[in-house]
Amino acid sequence: MNVLIIGGGNMGTTYARSFLRSHVTDKENMMILEKSPEKAIQLSSQDIGTVFGAAEECLSKADLIILAVKPQDTIKLFKDLKPHVDPQQVFLSIMAGVKMETIAQSLGVHKVIRAMPNLPAQIGMGMTAFTSSDEVTRIELVTVQNLLNTTGKTIYVESEEDIDAATAISGSGPAYVFYFMRSMIESAKEMGFSESQAELLVSQTFRGAVELHNKSNFSCDEWIQKVSSKGGTTEAAIKKFNTETVHQNIKDGAKAALNRAIELGKS
Repeated sequence: MNVLIIGGGNMGTTYARSFLRSHVTDKENMMILEKSPEKAIQLSSQDIGTVFGAAEECLSKADLIILAVKPQDTIKLFKDLKPHVDPQQVFLSIMAGVKMETIAQSLGVHKVIRAMPNLPAQIGMGMTAFTSSDEVTRIELVTVQNLLNTTGKTIYVESEEDIDAATAISGSGPAYVFYFMRSMIESAKEMGFSESQAELLVSQTFRGAVELHNKSNFSCDEWIQKVSSKGGTTEAAIKKFNTETVHQNIKDGAKAALNRAIELGKS
């Protein structure tokens, strides 16, 4: 399969490297379309595929086209691509808020897949939710899922509304984790630990807690109970979180992200 990645930014290059590293494709079948001449030169030196500067040079050669550009660039992008599109090509979009129907109508295509990855994809620990138009065949869908799996885990969802929900949870989720980590790091420093000590205490605690959760059948509530002792330090912290409605605040934040994802889709 000939793969064309449109956009040589962080996610575009993440996909290129992941596909090559996992041997699901090779450099001869990997193409990157990058409009910035300076960035195109930089990408060419990285040996992750053939880099092109214009759609007419490469689009017709591709079986799968990955749209990895900013949503605000779509109007000009679709105008540039449309004259060179084959209706049988498969388009995979990771553009936040851009509906499959918009892509299909703007480009005159039928086979569209929409995915929402997240930042840990850069280290092969990503979480991607994806869905597709009815015209995408089972074989094409499995092929794309195999490609996405090179960056971490994937789930197929039935509707684009679920993509918006995944955006609020896994797409934006790493920032929620970093937000909580930052608060704990600041607390550790206020308690007298150095910057490096605080970073290690918190990062290893998060890493270990996630691994415990992943390697067991216990729920989060059960793990909280296992860490907590009656009248102990953990119980004191959890009671404070509950008093300050931290639990509800986190849920409200995720809901705000969902509402924004829906707004972006409408615009």
